[in-house]
Amino acid sequence: MTTNMEYKPIPPSRGHFKPQVIIHGGAGNITPETLPPHLYTQYRESLLTIISKTHHYMFTHDPSSNTLPSSLSTATYAVTLLEDNPLFNAGHGAVFTRDGYNELEASIMVSHPASYPKRGVGVTGLRHIRNPILLAKAILEHGEDDLLGRHSQSPSENMLDVPNAQGHTLIHGLAAEQLAKQYDLEIVPQSYFYTQTRWDEHTRALDREKNNPGKSLATYSKEEYLPQGTVGAVTLDEQGIITVATSTGGLTNKLTGRIGDTPSVGAGFWAEEWVEEGDPSGHVELRCRPGPAVVISDALKGLMADCLPTPFKYNPMYKTQKMMTTRAMAVSGTGNGDSFLRTAAARTVGAMARFGRVSSKEAVSKVAGPGGELEKSAGDRWGLTGEGAGGIIGIESAETRDNKGMLVDARCDIVQDFNCGGMFRAWVDKRSHAHFRVWQKDGSTPFGYESEDIFGIDLRRSGKRSEPIAF
Repeated sequence: MTTNMEYKPIPPSRGHFKPQVIIHGGAGNITPETLPPHLYTQYRESLLTIISKTHHYMFTHDPSSNTLPSSLSTATYAVTLLEDNPLFNAGHGAVFTRDGYNELEASIMVSHPASYPKRGVGVTGLRHIRNPILLAKAILEHGEDDLLGRHSQSPSENMLDVPNAQGHTLIHGLAAEQLAKQYDLEIVPQSYFYTQTRWDEHTRALDREKNNPGKSLATYSKEEYLPQGTVGAVTLDEQGIITVATSTGGLTNKLTGRIGDTPSVGAGFWAEEWVEEGDPSGHVELRCRPGPAVVISDALKGLMADCLPTPFKYNPMYKTQKMMTTRAMAVSGTGNGDSFLRTAAARTVGAMARFGRVSSKEAVSKVAGPGGELEKSAGDRWGLTGEGAGGIIGIESAETRDNKGMLVDARCDIVQDFNCGGMFRAWVDKRSHAHFRVWQKDGSTPFGYESEDIFGIDLRRSGKRSEPIAF
């Protein structure tokens, strides 16, 4: 499937990277049997619309500074769109606890340690915040003032003593919601999060458990895809900073008060940057230098285009010089959150990449791929309870310089893997093809789309419009 478009030149940036984004919308027991064609189409169109709008936002310059949005802004923007879409288990459309409540969680983290003092923030137990990801972002942005005790507020009558977020990284319930009011975020009643689809999943699963004691769980079913994952976005900006933003309603029919991996630093999300000698992950032959964004035609306006780099090989002259590489990575997980907690999955990916000196792509597969650490954590219960099931998306960037400080290479790689039936995600490959995918296997989808469930768009021809498409 192709569409016409024209290139829209991007002014030279101060950085060495082209902005990147990958998003996910949940993982678990997603098969052609549990995902009927009409739902497949809805997920496909929704994720492509969201990636289109995010791409348009990501390449829209601030007129006052002539700069592109930060990765923090872009990641938050993408997750807000996912939270507002009732198809996904976050915000409007979040799953219910066993007692019939919606309790939401969100987190955000940046790779650059100097960007925001807290670097990572999680919020949990939220029942009245329309967009939990905006609360996580606000706490992150207020980090320096909070750590230095500036801009404190005195509690009003019948309120908790919450002058600010203090030096805390993970904040729960009423205290978190009180902060949201201080930040003037939108407060909504519980009814806002309700959808009939989620309520029916909630009641069916409880009935199934009741009628099959000892043989059925209200949190997992082989016959039905019960959301137990999250939504998330990982973004890279022109300065080389990577942000991960994640949001969820948690496990279907979780215990009221349960806290999952999504707000827990190192479990469902992680981001970091480090410097290492040489270029141990240089076999990833991808480069992210500034290049053209795309203006897409009427049929498919604004879809991501030409955002991934082209193959690159080092100049042999650098082989004899000492090189130092600054690497950054961020990952977002989705699936059975308790398994991500038990394995510290996201931080484990980062540790493998940093201390094992392997690419983040390889590290993600070792943790979230088939036979990886997540799957192993389920033991004999694998495939029976939903334990261990999940996937991870992410971005890695690398900037290599010689001993004179001259730039040798700047590259990045979008990474993804999962071990379960499927994972909803969307991204763009190095051939300038925008993709939506649920499953692993290439070939024709059972629903008649070409290239399995890949939505490949040729982004190399000329067109006229730049507005994001709404499918």
